[in-house]
Amino acid sequence: MPNTLLHLVFGGRVTDPQGQDFVDPNHLDIVGIYPSYAKALIAWRGASQAHVDDANMKYVIVHLHRLLEPDEAHNH
Repeated sequence: MPNTLLHLVFGGRVTDPQGQDFVDPNHLDIVGIYPSYAKALIAWRGASQAHVDDANMKYVIVHLHRLLEPDEAHNH
């Protein structure tokens, strides 16, 4: 079985829509952890589109597999 490349999707209110400084890290919206970038992207799009009218709400995808194995080469 190939390695599972875990991805975390979360978001919250940011001080500047161009940055990633979250206003209240204690109240982040944790969307979930996904076994592939493709599934994480679907979740990210859904969460982002649900808040499209709020410029200060930002959702991101974190490549957990890169944090868990920083020396490994990963495609996504």
